[in-house]
Amino acid sequence: MRRLNLLEETRFEKLPVTVFPDQQKAAVRVAQRIANLIRTKQDKGQHTVLGLATGATPVAVYAELVRLHREEGLSFRDVITFNLDEYYPMQPDAAQSYVTFMNENLFDHIDIDKEKVHIPDGTLPREQIQAYCLNYERKIEAVGGLDLQVLGIGRTGHIGFNEPGSAPNSGTRLVTLDDLTRRDAARDFGGKGNVPTKAITMGIGTIFKAREIILMAWSRKKAPIIKKAVEGDISSEVPATYLQLSDNVEFVLDEDAASELTRFNTPWLVKDCVWTEELTRKAVIWLSNTVNKPILKLTDEDYNNNGMAQLATESGPAYNINIHIFNKMQHTITGWPGGKPNADDSQRPERAEPARKRALIFSPHPDDDVISMGGTFIRLVDQGHDVHVAYQTSGNTAVWDDDVLRYMEFAIDFNHSIGSDTSKLEGVYENMRSFIQHKQPNQVDTQEILNVKGFIRKTEAIAGARYAGLEDNHIHFMALPFYETGKHKKNSVSDEDIELTMALLQQVKPHQVFAAGDFADPHGTHIVCFRIILEALRRLQKTEEWVKDCWLWMYRGAWHEFELHEIHMAVPLSPQEVLRKREAIFKHQSQKDRPVFPGDDAREFWVRAEERNRETAENYHRLGLADYEAMEAFVRYHF
Repeated sequence: MRRLNLLEETRFEKLPVTVFPDQQKAAVRVAQRIANLIRTKQDKGQHTVLGLATGATPVAVYAELVRLHREEGLSFRDVITFNLDEYYPMQPDAAQSYVTFMNENLFDHIDIDKEKVHIPDGTLPREQIQAYCLNYERKIEAVGGLDLQVLGIGRTGHIGFNEPGSAPNSGTRLVTLDDLTRRDAARDFGGKGNVPTKAITMGIGTIFKAREIILMAWSRKKAPIIKKAVEGDISSEVPATYLQLSDNVEFVLDEDAASELTRFNTPWLVKDCVWTEELTRKAVIWLSNTVNKPILKLTDEDYNNNGMAQLATESGPAYNINIHIFNKMQHTITGWPGGKPNADDSQRPERAEPARKRALIFSPHPDDDVISMGGTFIRLVDQGHDVHVAYQTSGNTAVWDDDVLRYMEFAIDFNHSIGSDTSKLEGVYENMRSFIQHKQPNQVDTQEILNVKGFIRKTEAIAGARYAGLEDNHIHFMALPFYETGKHKKNSVSDEDIELTMALLQQVKPHQVFAAGDFADPHGTHIVCFRIILEALRRLQKTEEWVKDCWLWMYRGAWHEFELHEIHMAVPLSPQEVLRKREAIFKHQSQKDRPVFPGDDAREFWVRAEERNRETAENYHRLGLADYEAMEAFVRYHF
């Protein structure tokens, strides 16, 4: 019976999928499978042939394999490896090369024979590539073929660098990279313009010959392409769909990457559900949007015709469900984000008391506060709350080099104007200008340049916070150590990061903490900063009484927005408040027009913020609720 139920749940899925609570648990399981394969073949006196992938996805797997080698004696002496791909052209000692990646993450830490390691050569003359690729295939065949191929998946659906349009029988070859693939790699190369346009990759046909194939994916960023790969039709537009034709493939996902699969996103379409409050809200909002009706106009027929007959039967009639969810959504809306004094707060998202709250807004970068919750920030100040803002990192990697020179030139001219000696400044300026002129992609800036970039972001953040109404002694710059590497790749979080956060929390003793809850990129600054806050609060919770009265609110907006069913507090903004928020964002001039790291969204940050806030308001209105100009959304996190 259990098998039948599982088949029903996964009937939209066209290949085997295993989902783990998080990527670490998934990575450990994959590493264990690889280790078991190696040991089994060693016991038989045979070598193991592994196909290996690069990128962020397999890093945790390689870390676990290194641990197994060091702590449990796993030997790689009899292992032969073939990497999927390499950029072209690419020097093997370049920071962005997959030779460097594999050495840093795996090969330099295990006992593998480097003669048994094969990574496509990115230094070949163009005319030699075809013969080289043919020989790469022959080498794989000569050692008996791949026992296990590890894959990640790109947002174009590529496996290896087999971009849309690749043939299912393709072999190792030189390919042209999709623009989205190059954009995703831009951060590693210091800008998309520095990303190679081509790569050498194993073909889909080569991958198919492996006796086992494991494709891994983590984070919500991968969820849309995973849904296409697992549930979509086989198409050259999404090369990963070709894996549906294999009998030897398994997709290993964390919950975020699996979140858009039907069994998780709309489970009522595949099985009977336990109708929790949260699931009911999600389903009713989904139904309202699916049939294009306000919530209060949904009928029993709408429920029955769209896979929600069970809900209508158990909790109906439809109107009872409709009015319940309508009221729940209505109660998320408040013009009093710090709580409305002397009011019945039983149906409000925030407490009425104390009437004047201490609020601490954590901003991972120096502009996330005003971009993501600028309207609420200003309203909290206007309504008399004791508001503090804390900028967790300097943001000093996200300033254009031209701005550094411009600010230095200003400083020299100003010192000239007041009769100060400028010789030292001029010397530093000339050194900066020379460095910038010869700077290589992703080269770490000198400390002086990093300092100026940090000063630029700091002064902009002060201007934005002052515009929101804060006094200078309520503006805090944390410069958390994990960030201060000068590189896009940051250090691991240490106790110092957590202790600095604890000290600020103890100083303010907030009733409200606002923190960035945008985790689309699991390796991004936002999630790292959030985890630091969470750990600080958890430690303080053991000894500090005030923490019991501290509520943690998550905001989004710079990159994504919360889904409607997730929102616990929606703060409406008037047209005038939208303009005030825009002016606060404009104070961050170094991020205006074109930021250094814009991500996929080509719009300016203020445009993104306004359009997302407006879209949230429109989505509420479509459900039959009041029509506001814009809304900022928040989710309460129970720590």
